[in-house]
Amino acid sequence: MSRADRGDRAERAARIRNVMREEGDAVARNTREHNAGRKAAAENVPEYEDLRTRARELKEHAIENLPELIEELRESVAANGGHLYIADDAADANRYIVEAVGDADTVVKSKSMTTEEIEVNDALAAAGVEPVETDLGEWVIQLADEAPSHLIGPAMHKERAEIAELFADVFDLAEPPETAAELTAFAREKLGKRIREADVGMTGANFVVAESGTLAIVTNEGNARKVAATTDTHVAVAGVEKIVPTVEDLQPFLELLSRSGTGQELSAYTSLLTPPVASPVPDFDAPAESLVDGNGDGSGVAADSDREFHLVLIDNGRLAMREDDELRETLYCVRCGACANSCGNFQSVGGHVFGGETYTGGIAGGWEAGIEGLDVAAEFNDLCTGCSRCVPACPVQIDIPWINTVVRDRINRRKADASDFAFLPDGLAPDAEPAGLDLGKRFVGDFATLAEWGHRTAPLANRLANAGPVRAALERVVGIDRRRDLPEFASESLVEWFDRRGGSRVPIDEADRDAIVYPDTYTNYVDVERGKAAVRTLEALGVHVRVPPLPPSGRPPLSQGMVATAEERAHDLYAALAEHVDAGRDVVVVEPSDLAMIRSEYERFLEPDSFERLAGASYEVLEYVYGLLENGAPIDALTPGDDSTRNRELAYHPHCQARTLDLEEYTLAVLERAGYDVRTSDTECCGMAGSFGYKAEYYELSIDVGEPLVEDFGGTDRTLVASGTSCGEQLDALLDRPARHPVELIAPPESASR
Repeated sequence: MSRADRGDRAERAARIRNVMREEGDAVARNTREHNAGRKAAAENVPEYEDLRTRARELKEHAIENLPELIEELRESVAANGGHLYIADDAADANRYIVEAVGDADTVVKSKSMTTEEIEVNDALAAAGVEPVETDLGEWVIQLADEAPSHLIGPAMHKERAEIAELFADVFDLAEPPETAAELTAFAREKLGKRIREADVGMTGANFVVAESGTLAIVTNEGNARKVAATTDTHVAVAGVEKIVPTVEDLQPFLELLSRSGTGQELSAYTSLLTPPVASPVPDFDAPAESLVDGNGDGSGVAADSDREFHLVLIDNGRLAMREDDELRETLYCVRCGACANSCGNFQSVGGHVFGGETYTGGIAGGWEAGIEGLDVAAEFNDLCTGCSRCVPACPVQIDIPWINTVVRDRINRRKADASDFAFLPDGLAPDAEPAGLDLGKRFVGDFATLAEWGHRTAPLANRLANAGPVRAALERVVGIDRRRDLPEFASESLVEWFDRRGGSRVPIDEADRDAIVYPDTYTNYVDVERGKAAVRTLEALGVHVRVPPLPPSGRPPLSQGMVATAEERAHDLYAALAEHVDAGRDVVVVEPSDLAMIRSEYERFLEPDSFERLAGASYEVLEYVYGLLENGAPIDALTPGDDSTRNRELAYHPHCQARTLDLEEYTLAVLERAGYDVRTSDTECCGMAGSFGYKAEYYELSIDVGEPLVEDFGGTDRTLVASGTSCGEQLDALLDRPARHPVELIAPPESASR
């Protein structure tokens, strides 16, 4: 690793540390509140998953037929008397907007991330026009001269007292407002006056309807409707991906948008405007006069014929993303911010670290790569750890971790091409990546090879790895933080132990089932005891167990964006397991992240039939035990654990990817059926996230993400339980107590095995 790389790492760590100190508490409180609200709101809608599927289908259809929808929308807007302009990029959009604004002194704006993207405020100011944000959060950010920190909560990082201080400073207030109500009233008075005086209003649009030219704008403040309806000229700015075919198509999105973003059933204002016609123009001098009969003759509202409407749709890289099989899914985004709210890393640092030029949170990886380029995406791409908690949160089912993995792969390859080692021939490393790949990524991505050699040379390898000079070198060369305990490699692997004991204790002709216990890298070479426990548990329930040597799943290389290597591993493992699957054997997986590979990411690597066969035959170990018990296996055959669990009280943290696969319920059911009292953590991710917490620049962030676990379990002497390797390591680091795998709590001792 070069001196410049080490400097970048130190600078990044310092920036993260500073933002966590200055903004972390406010961001954590607000995102976690929104995330909890989303979950509660979803539970109250029985058809929630159907709505997500419908929304996904509509987005897929709209993006597929985007050119035709643009032309239909062009005709609709023209028929209404407005103007549609398709802007190639930000400069093109700003040129058109400045011309449309003309000689106006002021443009009042409602919240719009697209106008943030094109930096329209700077373009207006350069043209001598004052832009005034009227969304409270955006106004605060404008006054503070800062960037938004969240897609829907631009000032989410600010405490109320900071906003009061800001208002006092900007407006020279001797007695500034203090309470939330006072601050809101102050802003309403100021901004209401600016809206009434303005000639031009600018809005975004959550959706644009092709068949009618209707804009759907969702807000909680009502300012967008005022901005659009009370000014002589209305300019709406949106990305081309916002088009939907019909008004009826809005239904699932409006049902999902607020629930996903803030947990509200509906936002306070959902405005459907078809400008420039039929937009009610209030008379502020006659506030009591009805807006629905502005002509006074019962004919309804008629728009002022002098009003102008310009719809500016932005390409700015979107049409290229549409042609990109990997980034195309980004265009389905409805910008609710749910991916950010559900993300452990985002909850700690917010969008000022986990974001690019405009967009924040997990989905920002796709947006910034497509719009700004890989350099911008590279600044925060590592912060997506692939925990997958954003996947069930996304209302349009976008596989956000996969998008970030693809972006990481592209960043890796570009940096490798520019590396001083790019001249070396490929194939010198045990992976399928180019020669110049970052050493830190290669070190982690090839962990399976490292673990095998660590096992072969243990215990010497363990002593050497923890020697001070070696730890210093690891931190300096590959970025492994010396404050983390390293995995301790076992002298005897799970496969070797199984062979030594003579194989399964349940003869095949006496067995109810025939199963492979998959010796993943950690279970085989590091945490062997949980693998032994899995074998004993299955045998106690009448399963003939096999533990053959098998290739790694590819999870570590995938986490580093080494997609070609991960795909190679997927094919190797499938080839090794296919014969077993053909023979009707089940595949039982101890490490949840490996099962997530088989059930999720392998769909992108294997042929459809192969994927279905392997995924359909693979089970997480407690899920498998649950199935055996449900089919008549006796719970009495399992023996609750050792002395440390005699009180039968457990503190259980489910693995993030297991939670996404809905596996935690099986673990909980089995442990409770075995007589344990289980307290479960709601924390989305422990913060370790595989190798993420080992990296020097992210160590402190990783600890901060895990802090809720200290709040959950720090005051209890319950036995800590975690199914994921990294979860157990993080709990040990946070609470100074080791965690047990759930299967270890139900496994009979070896002496009691058949």
